Amino acid sequence: MDETIAGTHAVRTAGQIPLQQIPLQRGETSLQAAVRYAGERHWDVVPGTWLVSDGAAQRCSCGDPACAAPGAHPARGDWAATATGSPTVARRLWQARPDASVLLPTGRAFDALCVPETAGFLALARLERMETALGPVTLTPLRRMQFFVLPGTSGKLPEVLRTLGWSPGSLDLVALGEGGYVVAPPTRWGTRGAVQWARHPTSANRWLPDAQELIPALAYACARDR
Repeated sequence: MDETIAGTHAVRTAGQIPLQQIPLQRGETSLQAAVRYAGERHWDVVPGTWLVSDGAAQRCSCGDPACAAPGAHPARGDWAATATGSPTVARRLWQARPDASVLLPTGRAFDALCVPETAGFLALARLERMETALGPVTLTPLRRMQFFVLPGTSGKLPEVLRTLGWSPGSLDLVALGEGGYVVAPPTRWGTRGAVQWARHPTSANRWLPDAQELIPALAYACARDR
């Protein structure tokens, strides 16, 4: 699949059942995306590592040949302190390093619920049938999905799961809150491809859902996906 193709494509499960239509954007640079996230959504952004060409191969700018997230992780230890919500500052940061990845700190404007791709699309289909309001959702080349929700999710998730009958840690459902981050489109994750939006940020989803509205559907889908 070429993620630079304009239009939409049907994302399919292993059973080849189209579940969602993902709109694709052509040619947006990391600089343009970072400035847009800060200016339109008021999200903090921070430049991360980048990919370095090494002959026919590409490696992470961190210098670790075994990097688990080449070109898609923080570039420095104090990355959280360097995050900015200013479009002007964001532009300056990415002008200095245009190929830097785009990271969005969690625990500020939003948290994220992270699940496997298959469970994520199952949950999306169920939530749409229930007409549940959704925020933006990312899809990574590692086949993980992050559902954006209101901050404070990390503290809620264990108790909500217990109420639903699952023990925390029994499902592949993780909350990203303070101290964490989401890798945002159009960041490329090594040779695996680019992070995409499964649900783009739009004016319709500016107001994020509470995690408790999504956790039941996500937990059910994760249980089915085990």
